[in-house]
Amino acid sequence: MKKYIAEALGAGTLTLVVGLSLAGTFPVSTPVLAALTLGLFVYSMGHVSGTHINPAVTIGVWSIEKISNKDALFYIGAQFFGALLALGLLREFNMTPGLQVDNSLLIGLAEMLGTFFFAFGIACVAYGKTPGSLSGLMVGGSLLLGIAISVMLGANGMLNPAVAFGVSSFGVVYILGPIIGAVFGMQAYKYLLN
Repeated sequence: MKKYIAEALGAGTLTLVVGLSLAGTFPVSTPVLAALTLGLFVYSMGHVSGTHINPAVTIGVWSIEKISNKDALFYIGAQFFGALLALGLLREFNMTPGLQVDNSLLIGLAEMLGTFFFAFGIACVAYGKTPGSLSGLMVGGSLLLGIAISVMLGANGMLNPAVAFGVSSFGVVYILGPIIGAVFGMQAYKYLLN
C-alpha cells in the first residue's frame, strides 16, 4: 500500500508544482521546477515505489517487464488520484493555468519525442546502469531534456498524462504521445543495452 501512496503523493506534488508555476509568476521556469521535484522524489521515495509518478513511465516500465500488471494498474490509478487532488487544490486557490490544448498530430509527435528521451534516461536507472547516488539527477535531467524538446517543438511539454489532466492540458495527444514515447524510449534502451 505504501508504494501506491508514494505514487499518489509524488504525482500530486508534481502536478501541484507544475500547475502553480504555470499559473503564477515564480522566477524559476516550470521545466526546472518539474525536474527538481521529480529528482527530489527519486531520492526520497525511489526505494518505496521506484518513483514513476507518471502513467506513461509506468506503462514504459511495464513494457520492459520491470513492474507487474497489478502494480502497473494500481500505480496509474494512484497517479491520477494524486493529480486529481492537485487539480482540486489549484481550483480552490484559483490557480488553474489557462493552457491551450492543441490535439494535432505534430503536438503528439512533440510529446512523444520528448517522452522518448525522458524514458531513455529512466531506463538507464531501471537497469541499474546509473549509480544510486546519481539516480535523481539522471531522472530529473532526463525530464528537463524531454520537456525542452517537447516545448521547442510547440507542445505544452507535459510528458505525463496525469499532470496534463491535473493542469487542464488534457487531450488525446497528451495521453498517447507520452505513452508511445515512453514505451519506445524504454525499448530502445533495452535493445541497446543487450
